[in-house]
Amino acid sequence: MTAPAATKRDLLRLTDLSRAELLDLLERAAEWKLIGKRGPHPLAGRAVGLVFEKASTRTRVSFAVACSQLGASEMMLSPRDMQLGRGEPIRDTARVLSRYLDALVVRTFAHAKLEDMARWATVPVVNALTDASHPCQVLADLMTVAERLGQDRVSRGELAVAWVGDGNNMANSWIEAAILLGFELRVACPPGYGPDPELLRRAGGKVRVAASPAEAMRGAHVVNTDVWASMGQEAEVEERRRAFRDYIVDRKGMALADPAAIVLHCLPAHRGEEIEEEVLEGPQSAVFDEAENRLHAQKALLEFLLAPP
Repeated sequence: MTAPAATKRDLLRLTDLSRAELLDLLERAAEWKLIGKRGPHPLAGRAVGLVFEKASTRTRVSFAVACSQLGASEMMLSPRDMQLGRGEPIRDTARVLSRYLDALVVRTFAHAKLEDMARWATVPVVNALTDASHPCQVLADLMTVAERLGQDRVSRGELAVAWVGDGNNMANSWIEAAILLGFELRVACPPGYGPDPELLRRAGGKVRVAASPAEAMRGAHVVNTDVWASMGQEAEVEERRRAFRDYIVDRKGMALADPAAIVLHCLPAHRGEEIEEEVLEGPQSAVFDEAENRLHAQKALLEFLLAPP
């Protein structure tokens, strides 16, 4: 049995976009932010399925509101709501949902599940988070950087970005952003917790593995972190706390960064672990703008994938 031919665009990883497409999406996201909630409805009559295996606050709400503001209807679907949760093959679910819906936004654990869904779906599939990648979050992050530091600096790659902490899905997507845009990314992770080695190889000189958080943060324009234990790693919490205890973004580290540097965190945050309370709530924090920008970036993405040319 073979999968249907690809006749649509998916976003499974950030590098599914070209550099030009990524920059256009960032500009369009900024336009949607200015337009606000009472703008045009380019997706009127469309229907989007939100297939969420993992819990979510920002991703679920921002996609639902994005659909509404674009004129599309949305349907929240968890495995327990579908036969998928009782063992129906992904290929059957994907093909059936494609007959009803115009796009599938999928949040799951294994990236292979997402790829399987995209392989069989005949409508666009969007990665709303897997263990390997989180492209929608990094779209919002890059939009936030452009707002705070300038779109020209983003498009020219004139940035030094520090990633401090776990080499997780977010770190992987930031590496892909560096591949596309050419900025300098410094990754500081404890031994054994680094990002995808194949992505590091592909990135070449655009990504540097730093020996310490201080090395990564020195002179950085953007300082980025995430929780030490992601969903599905609850059994590792204490072990990870020990391994990551020196990988906190705090005021001492921020003093090494560029004076105009901004701080990003995709939330939820564990104050006092990966980020100091005073930094998260301080003047350099762009964390809540970043959270809002999920909405605008995803409006631009859904329009790009679904609106008629």
